[in-house]
Amino acid sequence: MKQDEVRKKFLMAVSGLSGAILVLVLGCILLLVSGKTDNKIEPNASQSPDPAQTAEGPLYPDESLVPNTSGSNENPNGVETSTTGDSNPKTVDAVDPVNPPTDPTNPTAEPTKAPTPTTSGFSGLPSNGILNTGNLTEKGNGYEGTKGTGDYNYGEALQKALIFYELQRSGDIPEETRCNWRGDSGMSDGADNGVDLTGGWYDAGDNMKFNLPMAYSAAMLGWSLYEDYDAYEKSGQLEFALANIKWANDYFIKCHTSDNEYYYQVGDGGADHGWWGPCEAMSMKRPSYKVTADHPGASVVAETAASLAVCSIVFEKTDKAYAKTCLEHAKTLYDMAIKNPSDQGYLSDGVANAYYNINSGCEDEISWAATWLYIATNEKKYLTDAETYVEKANQDYIWAHCWDDVHDGTRLLLARLTKGQKHIDAIEANLDWWTTGYNGKRITYTPKGLAWLDSWGSLRYATTQAFLAYIYAESEVCDKTKVKTYIDFAESQVNYALGSTGRSYVCGYGENYPVNPHHRTAQGSYCDNMNEPSEARHTLYGALVGGPNANDGYEDTVNNFTNNEVACDYNAGFVGILAHMYKYYGGQTLKDFGAVESISDVELSVEACVNVSDKDLIEIRAFVYNKTAWPARKTDNLKLRYFVDLTEVYDSGRTVSDVLVTTNYMEAGNASQLQVWNEEKHIYYVEIDFSGADIRPGGQSAYKKEVQFRMRNAEGAWDNSNDPSYECITGNNGSRLQPATTFALYEGDQLVYGAEPAR
Repeated sequence: MKQDEVRKKFLMAVSGLSGAILVLVLGCILLLVSGKTDNKIEPNASQSPDPAQTAEGPLYPDESLVPNTSGSNENPNGVETSTTGDSNPKTVDAVDPVNPPTDPTNPTAEPTKAPTPTTSGFSGLPSNGILNTGNLTEKGNGYEGTKGTGDYNYGEALQKALIFYELQRSGDIPEETRCNWRGDSGMSDGADNGVDLTGGWYDAGDNMKFNLPMAYSAAMLGWSLYEDYDAYEKSGQLEFALANIKWANDYFIKCHTSDNEYYYQVGDGGADHGWWGPCEAMSMKRPSYKVTADHPGASVVAETAASLAVCSIVFEKTDKAYAKTCLEHAKTLYDMAIKNPSDQGYLSDGVANAYYNINSGCEDEISWAATWLYIATNEKKYLTDAETYVEKANQDYIWAHCWDDVHDGTRLLLARLTKGQKHIDAIEANLDWWTTGYNGKRITYTPKGLAWLDSWGSLRYATTQAFLAYIYAESEVCDKTKVKTYIDFAESQVNYALGSTGRSYVCGYGENYPVNPHHRTAQGSYCDNMNEPSEARHTLYGALVGGPNANDGYEDTVNNFTNNEVACDYNAGFVGILAHMYKYYGGQTLKDFGAVESISDVELSVEACVNVSDKDLIEIRAFVYNKTAWPARKTDNLKLRYFVDLTEVYDSGRTVSDVLVTTNYMEAGNASQLQVWNEEKHIYYVEIDFSGADIRPGGQSAYKKEVQFRMRNAEGAWDNSNDPSYECITGNNGSRLQPATTFALYEGDQLVYGAEPAR
């Protein structure tokens, strides 16, 4: 039977049960707050901030929960205002490289050219060695699996939404990977405190690691797998979902450095948001911050406990030892949170709360963690704590389940576990407000049908609520008269994100999808400027952007961080609803899919011109560029060679020893005297050795280095016209830089740009 038919029969059955309508009991009068805004800090009018945003017993105490085994200030221009030491401003014209000519001294001999980049190759080695992407490509190799019956291909959407988390990884990237434009980064994280805090996910379009939204995101991914294990298995995404969950929780274990010590942030928000570049090219200090039992941060600690508890559940089938480790850390962190249930330490540090302020208190996270610990252990004390703390938590139904406020999700789980009417009333009040309205109040809907909560991450809220609505609608405690309403709401919201209005809001998926999300590494700037290059160099596959305004207005521009930023928490509930849609409608996935791109740009290059030319000399001005992006990386072993033909020098009775190489201006590197290349043909070269020079795609002065060097045969013969490297700058006397395609640039001993003359 087709999955959509199963759904229809399910709806008919529940709607046709006479006398089964549950009376909605008002357990309490809920406080209506009409002026609530997103918990992230809103900008002042004068600012342009970037929000970063065991006891024995059954594993699943409630059989209905057993998985089926079948969301600072940006520099608006991103311009680094440093000087290079030259008194004259240097303007470099961007010119596409051309094919280098043959050796002018031997027209029949082909020069050795730098290799042309290919999908699986790199212009030099990435920081973590050669990445192995196998035969993966961003287009894939056709579709596999059974074609779905829904309005959208939920299989492909789920596949891409999951790979987004791989693109957010910090730390040591595995050599076998599904992306060729991400490399190692943040490899000194934690060093300021003598601990290893490498790993985890970058939060959003920035390069910060905020554990509160990160732990929420990992917990939500785990919850989705807990609900729809079979959907992940059937879609072929189980291994990727588990790997994502483990990546984050491995990091949380590192952050838990002792029983009552937990690191909750890496990076300085001000420094991070004041720089625009790929994470692999970061050079700023990245301080780490912790909470302790005496300097508490119960919200982030409890949220992490929840994530680890969920992780222990979903890994119980495949890795019992790892599941046990996660559970041990979850319990200890939970004990730390309830020992001092306060966020005073986290808030007083004044670092994370500038971006992820806590408005809901810590009680919701504690009850959330206790609920998951109860599910993982069946220990009644956790259920008691969950029910106690959820009553102390924020009771506002006019909001959404999110990184700061998880009481709605907790109520849903407790409603299913205990069938308690107060929990049922609470979750249905929230879902009613999101659908048909509650107590005369209802969420705003855009003209095209998006349930719109807030300007920051509007789609994040709608798709997360869709996940809650769908799984609650299927529970036995849901009011049967509301089942269809909740399911229809859920499907309409996820379909809005996937393209029901004529555009997709998921990068790399569907029609008219976003191509310029507010994301540093995907945009790939090398000069600390979000407008250069003008379009993103990478496709941030699977990323759900913030979404439209209340009138469905949206612009796909990199500087629109309100509507076009992405974040780990944006995708968290979104992945959940996609997996649930796959459960009913199926869908195909791309075979051999990965974020593996053809390298479209020249990553390491040279431009040059003639500074001075006279009868016995020539002076060259050259720039070496590092615009690497597959992946971005620093270089410290470049060498530049300029080849000359000294036939006229030897014909006049002089030799190479009569030619003196001097330098005028050198930002980096050391120039050699002329070295032999082909002694018989009198071919020699000057080598500029940049060993030890940190050249990285990280700013105006960081990604390029200028050198000026002169060769002179004092009062002797000199002829540029026969020099192999002169060909590309012929007739250009000092004003315009040209692609130096007949120079040779090496990374180590590998020719990466230009050409060598034939030997």
